Amino acid sequence: MTVLDDRIAMAKSDNTRWLDDMFERLEKMPVPEGYKVEIVRGGIYMSPQRNAHWQIIFLIIKVLMERFGADVKLVSDVRIDFPGHRNGLAPDLAKLRDDAETDAEGRWHPEDVEFIAEVISKDTGQKDYGPKRTSYALAEVPVYLIIDPYLGKCRLFTQPKDGDYLSDTSVTFGGEVDMTTTPLGLTLKTDGFPRD
Repeated sequence: MTVLDDRIAMAKSDNTRWLDDMFERLEKMPVPEGYKVEIVRGGIYMSPQRNAHWQIIFLIIKVLMERFGADVKLVSDVRIDFPGHRNGLAPDLAKLRDDAETDAEGRWHPEDVEFIAEVISKDTGQKDYGPKRTSYALAEVPVYLIIDPYLGKCRLFTQPKDGDYLSDTSVTFGGEVDMTTTPLGLTLKTDGFPRD
């Protein structure tokens, strides 16, 4: 068993039961339409989806579909249980391996995630840069992109190791995010990204 296998087994044990119970309760609550709900380190967070947020995600989806085809496995705001304490995360956008399959409960496995994009919100941005980044690195997600429409910047994290990313590159909107040496093998233009 590898370190990653151990971490994944940990995420699927008591954390999974607790997360299942909490998400079941949340589904019965009146969450406002247009809000995304996540559990990060046991805390429940709701964030509104904004126009700029969706436009950025849509632009990235278009690039991924052009590169990998219309049947590329993408999920948006879908729960994936990541390593760490009670992390039922719903990335803004995740690209899965071509051969990825859901488990018996219909959930994706974190080890099948090749790319995650998060567009930050003012109230939850610290989670994207902190605990979510750690969880994604622990799961060895090879490419993690944070888009900040308030500052007009992107941060690209690659080369996950021991719960962190060895490579951290910042790109101002208008520039290009070079992911040619990653599993994505593409360059993302940001000149069309709207600012909030």
